[in-house]
Amino acid sequence: MKRERQDAKRLDEQDELLSFKSEFYTTPHTYYMDGNSLGLLSKRSEQALLTSLEDWKQHGIDGWTEGEQPWYYMSEKLGEMTAPLIGAKAYEVINTGSITTNLHQLLATFYKPEGRRTKIIADTLNFPSDIYALKSQIELKGLDVNENLVQIKSSNGYTLSEDDIISAMDDETALLLLPSVLYRSGQLLDIEKITLNAHKRGIIVGFDLAHSIGALPHHLHDWGVDFAVWCTYKYLNSGPGGTGGLYVHEKHLGQKPGLAGWFSSSKDKQFDMEHDLTPAETAGAYQIGTPHILSSAPLLGSLEIFKEAGIETIRKKSLQLTQLLMDLVQSELHEYGFRITNPLEDHRRGGHVSLVHSEAASICKALKQEGVVPDFRSPDVIRLAPAALYVSFEDAYDVVMILKEIMKDKKHKNFSNQRGTIA
Repeated sequence: MKRERQDAKRLDEQDELLSFKSEFYTTPHTYYMDGNSLGLLSKRSEQALLTSLEDWKQHGIDGWTEGEQPWYYMSEKLGEMTAPLIGAKAYEVINTGSITTNLHQLLATFYKPEGRRTKIIADTLNFPSDIYALKSQIELKGLDVNENLVQIKSSNGYTLSEDDIISAMDDETALLLLPSVLYRSGQLLDIEKITLNAHKRGIIVGFDLAHSIGALPHHLHDWGVDFAVWCTYKYLNSGPGGTGGLYVHEKHLGQKPGLAGWFSSSKDKQFDMEHDLTPAETAGAYQIGTPHILSSAPLLGSLEIFKEAGIETIRKKSLQLTQLLMDLVQSELHEYGFRITNPLEDHRRGGHVSLVHSEAASICKALKQEGVVPDFRSPDVIRLAPAALYVSFEDAYDVVMILKEIMKDKKHKNFSNQRGTIA
């Protein structure tokens, strides 16, 4: 479908989220398309961090209970604010740790190999750290990774078949862990279908929401998902190293966590200093150490924006943005060897567009020189993530026009087609 600049301008005129762009620190003449790796700083996040610093300055240790943003309850407050984004009850969610630390915690809690039921189902396309964690937990149980980690293969190298996943489920499967959205291709898996079929077979179900939370709505509680983990520095815009989050369905609450720690305690018992843990009756039980206040505070400001914007509205615009990008790629770049590998259907697509090109690394370098911030994933993927809160439709249009000019003038040939140390 041929799209013109006027189409983009018309969409901007109709955009319900247009005013939120001014909430973020953007750089003039720069097109930020890497919100699925690190979201931009908002003014509200900046202020929330400054407030926690002021609480420290004014109150010292009393900031835990007396500050404007009391630290002792901050993780629970953030969990409550996050819950609507994933379709969870407030007490099923906690802001804590990092995504991989949280995954280790929940695997230590829910992966209980017994008898024939010892295997974990994952996939070959997942982000490496999830696989590292799965292998570690299998080995800690004294089991052979090669026998007990089942990784679903992709037929095309970019997407997964839900039917293939379901076919792999059997009475030897103890647990399943999958990404909600595949980080390379942007494929959105059918979480409800997978969960339903896994539960029919007595399998515990977990999802990594890193590439979906903040970009699209979820209904984890109603779908019956047992647990989930995520980072907050991508679409949730909490900042580099922002504290992660986890969800545990209420049917599992009240049990001891696999990895107990200081903040696993029930709030009213924590300072009794007993050596026998009384775990919190909420997802707070899955905390381990003291909350990372200065890495959590920015999320207070960011989640206020999400509450005002509404995740359904964010999803609507996100789909429109990625559709515009895909239409433009197909009409403007067809002669330059690009291939779209993300699903084209709305219900199967996450928040980014995945382009494959044999010279992807050099093209990304050229894009950066021209003011576009993309994301490269080895060996040949260019990810373009137009975050709905701060990317306009005309921005998306300009990005493809810049890319077309790069290819037409062969500007990418001035760069090596090798990734940098950090990609």
